Amino acid sequence: MIVSSCVSTALHATEAASSVARESSAKGAHHKNLDRTGKARKGTASYYGRNFYSKKMADGTPMNPQSNVAASKTLPLGTKARVTNLENGKTEVVEIRDRGPYVKDRIVDVSPKTADKLGLKENGTAPVEVKPVEVPQPDGSVKPGAGAAGSQ
Repeated sequence: MIVSSCVSTALHATEAASSVARESSAKGAHHKNLDRTGKARKGTASYYGRNFYSKKMADGTPMNPQSNVAASKTLPLGTKARVTNLENGKTEVVEIRDRGPYVKDRIVDVSPKTADKLGLKENGTAPVEVKPVEVPQPDGSVKPGAGAAGSQ
């Protein structure tokens, strides 16, 4: 009976330790300052310049200027978001696959194709609202965001 109790306690301690280790490594795999709330944000958008074409993005895929990809410093990779140009009302859905932009006050970099559709290529930047549609969560689930209600 004593041996059984010791073995049971040891197994429980081992399971608890490995559970803590899994949680720590899972947290380490996710950026600490990511916004998983799904709230809309306003700021300035810009677009990828030619020197970024075919370079690897944060998710490991090459940047394709003809895709609807985007970069965000705060949204999790894999987030789908509705970007609306506040000057002309044009809207496009993008997938966050990269980190950036690294210019003050900019909240999203979009592909050249998306920049054309949003009408921001002429000036290079535009005020936008970014509404997440689908936001990946650390547990593997996906949370609907503020842009989900207006999804097409």
